[in-house]
Amino acid sequence: MLCAVYKSSRRADTYLFVGKRDHFEDVPQALLEMFGPPKLVMLLPLSKRDHLGIADIDRVRAELADKGYYLQLPPPQVNLLEEYKQQNKQEQAQAH
Repeated sequence: MLCAVYKSSRRADTYLFVGKRDHFEDVPQALLEMFGPPKLVMLLPLSKRDHLGIADIDRVRAELADKGYYLQLPPPQVNLLEEYKQQNKQEQAQAH
């Protein structure tokens, strides 16, 4: 299975996988408008891979087969201050 990977011109670290190069017929119009003009990043042979960067390759394959596309969103940003506060609360609770 070969797929084309496109980078969003409007949203950082957002990628769209489609089954064929320049084949966006299965992608909802609203998603394409949010995504902006797609920029081709690579053609990727999924059958020769057992993993991808941050995407679950089995989910990518399944959604390509089912919907005709897969949208990869960036992972949520970690709020280090909130994480520190939560850790502090836990340590204080254990101390008492």
